[in-house]
Amino acid sequence: MRIAILQRDATQREQIERALTQSGHACLPFSDGIMLAKALAASTVDMLVLDWQGTRFSGTDLLKTVRAVNGSQIPVLFASEDASDDSVVRAFSVGADDYVSLPVGASVLRARVNALLRRAFPERYEMPMLDAGPYHFDMRRQLVTVHGNAVDLSTTQYRLASLFFANIGRVLSRDHIYAMVWGRELHTLTRTIDSHVSRLRVLLDIEEHNGFRLQPVYKSGYRLLRLQEEAPFERVAA
Repeated sequence: MRIAILQRDATQREQIERALTQSGHACLPFSDGIMLAKALAASTVDMLVLDWQGTRFSGTDLLKTVRAVNGSQIPVLFASEDASDDSVVRAFSVGADDYVSLPVGASVLRARVNALLRRAFPERYEMPMLDAGPYHFDMRRQLVTVHGNAVDLSTTQYRLASLFFANIGRVLSRDHIYAMVWGRELHTLTRTIDSHVSRLRVLLDIEEHNGFRLQPVYKSGYRLLRLQEEAPFERVAA
């Protein structure tokens, strides 16, 4: 998952980033709330880990903005040296999902972050199988079938496909896609994502007759749209 971190203390910020990176997450660290707010205006993330206090734009101010734009979809964890009851209560009152006091052990932080992510994105954590219309994903074997017919995808193509189908209806920015599929942040303009999306659309026949549309979002990235109502994802027993 892609997680943005706001922490004014450099040592704490590095420790949080290290703990989450070791758990397989891609991290975007910030020391300034305004810079993070600007980044979020052009990029998407799966979770926020925020400092309670800030010199120019506090975690609470940022959270209010995020909730106004994205609702409750993105989980938010406060990590702060301020462990007072008043601060904890205030954080939850403005929409926080959890609160930990610093310093915190790496294993405890990872456990709490992963618990929030599982709750927010259960289809990406708990489902060995994922079904959406004619598309069937075997997450463990990394196989995809369309109308029962297996489609031969490369590892990169499978990662891209599973990312879109686990986030139906959600806009994913280009740098978010790049971080999740290629495993590193996008720092320069590239047509790599566009060419892979175009190829994937053909390979999986992502068209209206199959109930989905994979569309570009201006100045952002891509979104997989479901064109017809159907039952939600079904969990299949392991």
